[in-house]
Amino acid sequence: MVTRRASESLRRDHLWVYASDIEQVELGPGNPPALIPVVDNRGIPLGTALYSPISQIALRLVSRELITQAQWLTQLADRLRAAIHRRKPLLDADTNACRLVFSEADNLPGLIVDKYANIVIVQLLAKGLDNSETRNTCIEVLSKELPGEITLWERPDPRIRELEGLSAPATTPLFSNHPEAPQSSTHFRLNGLSFHFDANSGQKTGAFLDQRQNYAAAATWAKTLGLKKALDVCTYQGGFALHLAQVCAQVTGIDASRSSLEIAERNLESNRKAIKSEVDWVEADAFEILRAWSEVKGSETSEWDLIVLDPPAFAKSKRAVEGALRGYKELNLRALHMIRPGGLLITCSCSHHVSWTDLESAVASAAIDAHRRVTLLERRGAAQDHPVLLNLPETEYLKCLICQVD
Repeated sequence: MVTRRASESLRRDHLWVYASDIEQVELGPGNPPALIPVVDNRGIPLGTALYSPISQIALRLVSRELITQAQWLTQLADRLRAAIHRRKPLLDADTNACRLVFSEADNLPGLIVDKYANIVIVQLLAKGLDNSETRNTCIEVLSKELPGEITLWERPDPRIRELEGLSAPATTPLFSNHPEAPQSSTHFRLNGLSFHFDANSGQKTGAFLDQRQNYAAAATWAKTLGLKKALDVCTYQGGFALHLAQVCAQVTGIDASRSSLEIAERNLESNRKAIKSEVDWVEADAFEILRAWSEVKGSETSEWDLIVLDPPAFAKSKRAVEGALRGYKELNLRALHMIRPGGLLITCSCSHHVSWTDLESAVASAAIDAHRRVTLLERRGAAQDHPVLLNLPETEYLKCLICQVD
């Protein structure tokens, strides 16, 4: 039984119930079930939800009806197939990687599936999915629906695993056409460029597929405006930097992680036929190096035609928003001191809790302090394979502003 507040939220098509909004739970003996029926405080059924006994998000609604585990597994398979079919038009010779399943946005709460060429990564992010039946259903559908030979790995998010109390991940793949020698690394393509992928390393599921269309947009703007010198801050494995290097004469990528920059260099070498520009990598803390470079006026490192700011999530909770906005303002302020008149600032936030208004206000405040005139050219979000569910604002997290600086 859930509170009136939670029942009203569910009736407005939201899918989550927080632990603080549960008034009563009847579980019976034994281990907690994967699914439980949900009713309001009058006993009226609201549907069926995945149950997470220790998570802050206790319930994730999977049906507006009361259904059994067998019925849920059938729906899971159907929804998984539908999500894959929606993504297939996005895949071609130039782009063979995408997010196949985006959790609640595909009506599959707690399930993430990413495809990197012939390697597929599954993330189970809810306790109610942490069972052999769910895994077997994913294996059956993915192995049949995806063409060619694939290797399917499960890669949990360490933080979510702790919050949800999930089981330890397997060290072997869920599925492989060649189980005697399963593939764990490959090269995948985004927008015609080649990127290295290792299922056993990297952030998130291994790469940042959500920025794919923003990478391309950055290169298009740079080419249109004839920009020659670009800086990619928090470059990770070179996503923005390598796209910009197709059209800019000089590109520098900054990241605090040496291992990420080593992969960025491998990615650069893999694309040498498409990239003739001068590209270099700098291992450094973004705040420290931008502060240092921005304070040395007239030097080569203080003057850029284009700067990309793509930091990690600064606000992983509402309580962290205030500090996050100070961080965003500081990065943008330093960048604005370094951009030549007529140049571009491409600034991103992947923090759901930081709204569009928050981000734009941080940039506007930085512009005032830097005495620069900043014109917003484009607001951009995540790529098409990361759709937004309008009744679940948590699915809209990535924000990208493309601004001209005078």
